[in-house]
This record gives sequence, structure tokens and C-alpha cells, in this order.
Amino acid sequence: MASIKVKFRSSTVADLEGTIYYQIIHERKVRQLLSDYKVFPAEWDESRSTVTTFQKGERKSFILSIRERIRRDVERLTKIDRKLDANGLGYTVDDVVDEFNLYSHEYSVFNFMASIIAKLRQNGKVRTSETYKSTLNSFRKFRQGKDIMLDCLTSEIMEAYEAWQRKRGVVPNTISFYTRILRAVYNRAVEDEIIENRNPFRKVYTGVDKTVKRALPLSVIKKIKVLDLSPAPSLDFARDMFLMSFYLRGMSFVDMAFLKKSDLKNGYVAYRRRKTGQQLIIEWTKEMQIILDKYPENESGYLLPIIRNPGTNERCTYRNVGYNINHNLKNIAVMVGVTIPLTLYVARHSWASAAKAKGVPLSVISEGMGHDSETTTQIYLASLDTSVVDKANSLILKSLK
Repeated sequence: MASIKVKFRSSTVADLEGTIYYQIIHERKVRQLLSDYKVFPAEWDESRSTVTTFQKGERKSFILSIRERIRRDVERLTKIDRKLDANGLGYTVDDVVDEFNLYSHEYSVFNFMASIIAKLRQNGKVRTSETYKSTLNSFRKFRQGKDIMLDCLTSEIMEAYEAWQRKRGVVPNTISFYTRILRAVYNRAVEDEIIENRNPFRKVYTGVDKTVKRALPLSVIKKIKVLDLSPAPSLDFARDMFLMSFYLRGMSFVDMAFLKKSDLKNGYVAYRRRKTGQQLIIEWTKEMQIILDKYPENESGYLLPIIRNPGTNERCTYRNVGYNINHNLKNIAVMVGVTIPLTLYVARHSWASAAKAKGVPLSVISEGMGHDSETTTQIYLASLDTSVVDKANSLILKSLK
């Protein structure tokens, strides 16, 4: 086992701060590992090998933060030494220093999350990588660009992050969403034995509040359907995509955008949800075909007129089209007297609500997607004969006539 001591080296220039360093001895070899921490000689307690101060205010807070960081560094060095010793393969003092430097570079929150984001993209999980990227951007803003080691995350820091978001007007579900992603990152580091679990998330909210119901009754869907929007093509297109989502059993917009022409065969659309990978099969109805026939055949390989030009940045295109549709749906909402924010996602909620009213089992479509766990819904959908849902969908579409 290595010997690890905290040392102080005074500056060669009078009245300037000296440097904290770590002396590591193993098998009679000595190495010095410099830190970034600098204090004045009067702030170093040689007998206790730690920093100290009798000042108040910001300087005291600064010294206390250095003391905590020194404690973390020594703890990290000790853990590295124990890990190398437990391998039973033999190691040198340079191995301890190299592992510590590697740790400092790779196992900060920013760097570790960036590596996870890159792996998610490599594995084709683009949407998940985007949510991790949004979380990283939010946490980076909170930290004002200052990175932090994974094992330095504390419940106090997470409580401060939660309070910072609330002050900025972030809704509770979004705060919880970011916190859950950070917790997943932290837990991955624990599972990889990079850090020990200190449970820094124990005092912050990681649940999901029930959202305000966003489903529209069929009577309002009818009003949207019969609107004469021919003088305004952008509004007409937004309405058509809203209805198409509704007709397709509340299909999410990302799945609509990436539906391929080859997915439509023998009167059925078969596709896999991009979010879960679950395969769904939906009967293609005349209502869907009427909308499709309004637009020129897509030059790309996709079925619907959302991503129209091959060779473009498809994800960027789908997001921009989605933004424009949701913007135009707000104008349509005014026309029909809808007070809730009208978005493409409302079509998903509305179909689920209508399906429930038409007799689809609650275990399959639980209160307009207001269930606590989407996994439960996925399990039941996977075991349900798709013809049952298609029959319910047929009843719903007939109700609009």
C-alpha cells in the first residue's frame, strides 16, 4: 500500500501564495502530485497537514472549499491505491499518479456525460442522447461552466440546482426529468465502480406530477376537421398532420415523420416506435388516405409530407416542421375556441381519451396516456390482438362523420 501525505510548498517570492501538493510513496519510490490549490503560509497548519484560517467572509469560504477538495483528493488517491493493490498484479507509484490524472480528466460530470452522449449516438439512440445533452447544458449553466468531479456531487449541490431551476420558472416535471438523468449518470459511475454511492439525490424531487389533461373531446376534433383552411396552406398542413396523428392511434410526430413508404403494405402500417423499439401495426383507413392524397408524392422514401427532400439533415428538418406545426396549431385553437395549448401531442392524448370512451381496456390506454409507467402500457399493447384496437379506432373515426 502507498503512503499518501498532504504537503505545502511556500513560494520563493515573499508574500505570495504557496502550493498544496501530495507526496505519494510506494516501494521506496517518491512522487509529488501538484494540485491547483494555493494558500498563504499563515493558512497552512503543518502539524495537522491541512489548511486553516482565522479570517471571515469570502476568504474563509474559499479556504473551507479547498479543505474539502483536499479531502476528496486524498480519498480518491486512497481508493485508487486500494484498487491497484487488490488487483494483485503489482503496481508502481507512477501508476497511482497516472490513474489519478486519468480520473481527473475523464470522471468529471461534464466529461463523463459527454462520453455517455457520444456512446448513445454511436448506438443509434439519438433522441436519448439529445435529452442527455439538454440536461448537460442545463447543469453546465447552473455551474456557470465550472466542471465538478462525480464524487463531489452532494445533496446540497443538487438542492441548489433544483432551486436554481425553480427560480428560472422551470416546471416541476422538467426539473425532475433533468434530475433523473443526472441520477442515471451518477448510478452508472457507481455501477462501473468509479465512485461510491453517497446518494446526493435523496433530498430532491424525482417523481412525475400528473399534468393537466390535454385531451380534446370528439366534438372539438370535428370542429378542427371541418375548418376551411384552404386559403392558408400552412394552417391546413398543420391541421392535416394533427388529424393524421389522431387517425394513427395517437402516433407521435417523430414516428410519423420517419414512417417509410415501405411501412405501408396490404392496408396496414407496420412500424417500430423510435422511443421504445416496440412494433405496432395500424390499419390504414380512407381518412388517412384522403389526407395523403392532398399532397404530391414524397420525393424522399418517407410516407408523409414531413421530410420531403432527400439528402437533408432529417432530424433538423423534422424538428423545424414540428415547431412550425405547433405554432400554427395555436392559431387553429383560437378558431375553434380551444383554451389549452394545442400541440401535436394533444392528438395523442385525445385519441387515448376517445379510445377509453369507446371501450379500449384501461390497462391498454390508461387515462389518455396519464399512466405512471409507460412500461405497463407497452406490456399490455404487446399482448393485445391488434384487431381489437383497430376496431376501436374504426369506431372513433366513424364518430367524426
